[in-house]
Amino acid sequence: MAQDIRVLHLISGGDTGGAKTHVISLVKGLNQRIDTRLITLMASDFTEDARALDLPVTLLNQKNRFDLTIVKKLKAILREENINIIHTHGARANFIATFLKKDFPRLPIVTTIHSDYLLDDYRGGPVVSWFFRKINYRALRSIDYYIGVSDAFKDMMIKRGFGDENRVFSVYNGVDFALKDLVTLDKTEFLRQHGIEDRPQLVYVGIMGRLDPVKNHHLFLETAKEAYQQRQNLRFLIAGEGGLESELRQEARALGLEKVVGFLGFLNQPNDFYNAIDINVMTSKSESFPYAMLEGARLKKPLVTTDVGGLGRVIRSGETGYLVKEASARALSLGVVDLADHPDKRQRMGENLYQVVKENFSLEGFIQGHIKIYEKLLEENQ
Repeated sequence: MAQDIRVLHLISGGDTGGAKTHVISLVKGLNQRIDTRLITLMASDFTEDARALDLPVTLLNQKNRFDLTIVKKLKAILREENINIIHTHGARANFIATFLKKDFPRLPIVTTIHSDYLLDDYRGGPVVSWFFRKINYRALRSIDYYIGVSDAFKDMMIKRGFGDENRVFSVYNGVDFALKDLVTLDKTEFLRQHGIEDRPQLVYVGIMGRLDPVKNHHLFLETAKEAYQQRQNLRFLIAGEGGLESELRQEARALGLEKVVGFLGFLNQPNDFYNAIDINVMTSKSESFPYAMLEGARLKKPLVTTDVGGLGRVIRSGETGYLVKEASARALSLGVVDLADHPDKRQRMGENLYQVVKENFSLEGFIQGHIKIYEKLLEENQ
């Protein structure tokens, strides 16, 4: 039935990080197998990157979150393209999808749960975030099907009353292991360009992710302080941008870490970052199945992480990294210091992580998982 699937992916286009990687990888892979359309709602790097990859993307240029003039355009596309599945990503796309139900009552709408919607942060502060979480919650309630990016997110949606296993699915993210020339800058050049001290005895500990509360960079800095007090050969690299940057820089200074913590900003080539670090760290309060782990694994970097989302399926303490049940600086620093002290262990755990991800979380499995769900939706909505 795959040749009969005509799916439209709807996303705001302002997405960065894992959500952006997820959708672009998914649309690129699906477009080689089924009829696929990508609609973005704002001009952005996301839209331009999709165009650069020759993806079938259309920009509707919504003026703001509540500009509903684009709904008419979207309905026209659905009719002209004879779309038979709508797949939304993110709060804005979920909200717009609610206005399509009246005219297309039998058209299945599925959304990917990229994050815990109760913890999502929006630009504008706590009140704005509270308001848009409420809107997204109501939009989610009107959607037909859900895809969690981990079993943990699938279980979360079922427990919160969004449906049973006939309506809620999971597909884990995957990465392409066939890509060549992943690294564009070697470690020495990468560190030089970012003004980071480069000496053979130094061990580099990195975290990549937008500088938002859910990523919990405060815990990363506390971990850095705890670990640095024990090992002065550690250096800490933070890749990403966001509203907390100024606050985090101040905190680093207050902790006495300004000389050993580097803020690298947004990176167009994340693989260069993972190639340069020795230990990958995640301190998130909530995750699905993050690309920060997958992309680090592809470059054989062991991970020290809080126990969130689907990470427990991959990170086995002492084998592929350290999965910390207690989200504390003390617990995380124990893993960091142990890996810093034992280069052979870092290498072994990084190789183990690479093998686990390569065998179980390939890009092909990611694409085929979605096609199977689309086939099920069409069977149920004939």
